[in-house]
Amino acid sequence: MTSLISDGFTAHQLFNQPIGYTYDDTIILPNYIDFNSTDVDLSSHLSTEIIIKTPFVSSPMDTVTESDQAIAMALQGGIGIIHCNQTVEEQLGQVQATKRFQNGFVPKPVVFSPTDTIEDLKKNQYAFSTFPITQNGTINSKLIGLVSGRETDFVTDPNIALEDIMNTEIVTAPQGITLNEAQNILREKKVKFLPIVNSYNNNLISLICKKDLIKSQVFPSASLNPITNQLRVGASITTHDPEKRVPILVNEGKVDIVVIDSSQGNSIFQLETIKYIKERFPDLQIIGGNVVTQQQAHNLIQAGVHGLRVGMGSGAICTTQSVCGIGRPQATAVYQVSQLANENKIPVIADGGISNSGHIVRALALGASTVMMGSLLAGTDEAPGDYFYENGIRLKKYRGMGSLEAMQKGLNLKRYHLRKDMIKIPQGVSGSVNAKGSLHTYLPRLIQATKQGFQDLGQSSVCKAHEALNTGNLRFQIRSIQAQKEGQIHDLHSYQN
Repeated sequence: MTSLISDGFTAHQLFNQPIGYTYDDTIILPNYIDFNSTDVDLSSHLSTEIIIKTPFVSSPMDTVTESDQAIAMALQGGIGIIHCNQTVEEQLGQVQATKRFQNGFVPKPVVFSPTDTIEDLKKNQYAFSTFPITQNGTINSKLIGLVSGRETDFVTDPNIALEDIMNTEIVTAPQGITLNEAQNILREKKVKFLPIVNSYNNNLISLICKKDLIKSQVFPSASLNPITNQLRVGASITTHDPEKRVPILVNEGKVDIVVIDSSQGNSIFQLETIKYIKERFPDLQIIGGNVVTQQQAHNLIQAGVHGLRVGMGSGAICTTQSVCGIGRPQATAVYQVSQLANENKIPVIADGGISNSGHIVRALALGASTVMMGSLLAGTDEAPGDYFYENGIRLKKYRGMGSLEAMQKGLNLKRYHLRKDMIKIPQGVSGSVNAKGSLHTYLPRLIQATKQGFQDLGQSSVCKAHEALNTGNLRFQIRSIQAQKEGQIHDLHSYQN
């Protein structure tokens, strides 16, 4: 009689052979289900000291993560890593904006000046209809009025100045007010908008909208620093200027974690950077990488990192494997590095090659504690940059940090140890991705799909999946090209996704 446990193969059997595998090369066999998908616990270690409830990390790329993305990721239980392809002052501002955010407050409302006209207001199609008017037409300027549809609906002259029609009888609230106190004012004063101003010169700080409060969801999984109760946020650094960036990010930005951004992390430069940080800021969590082999990982673990970023040349816009001939198939890399890292209780971030929720499930099942995503998040509303249309399709720009376009910005040359006068060999490309809408709509779908994958695995948590991996209770199969084709949508004239 055939032993049931022999159905399929263990990860050890698959990944300890000369052939390397990507996520799509493999499939995980289903297991027994005795719980609901809503019962799956996805909480996991980002680093040795930081646990996040959603094991998703947004990549430190300049078309993926700035403050808007970091805020949304943290609210959904993950974390964003602010990119370093900008000055340290700009990066600090992004970190501080994330730390200052309070759910329910609009930190950057669209503002107009008193000399702007109705034409200026209406030529931009905003999803809202009430706008603060400040003295200089900017945030942090003196609030002098509000303009809504009530003031503009019956005005026929598009060139009339907003100061001539704005409502100057405004109910405001002082900076520092709590969300509950603001809700009470909205209720008592029967107003729909509540500008938040500072106490000494009436400068506009933020805005609260009653409609948004009614619709707003509580974010019970939000990633919060337990000491400050502020959103968690990370920042990337290079190995060339840690003495400049790290003190500012830690002392002024109160950043929770730093990611050393390098395409090949097993270097003397990274070891020296880790040593510097640990000596100067012993409480700061450090993610090292990128690595794809156990030897690379061993060196960084010995240096004292609190987490590892795994992946080389597997990203959607990365060309390292074709340009340099160096790297490793991502599924094999994640499994092999995780085996060593987990023995040393060092969490692994699977970075690259994640293009759907099935890849997320495989990465976590193969030993990663979290996954880092670039292309999946670049098309969200919260990603930097504006939407544009091409052949009627709504798109956003997405580029690799090793692309020529990113290198030409100048700051990112340090990632590849290049000087401005050196020949630049790109290890990435620039492109575009489809629009995905708000992260607050998109990410919950990825979360639920991941939970359903874990349910089919018969594993109710990331921790239990890792235990099943190591005991051989997770079983895998290699897929032929035809098997991969079979697992995709096929043989239809048309379909809706």
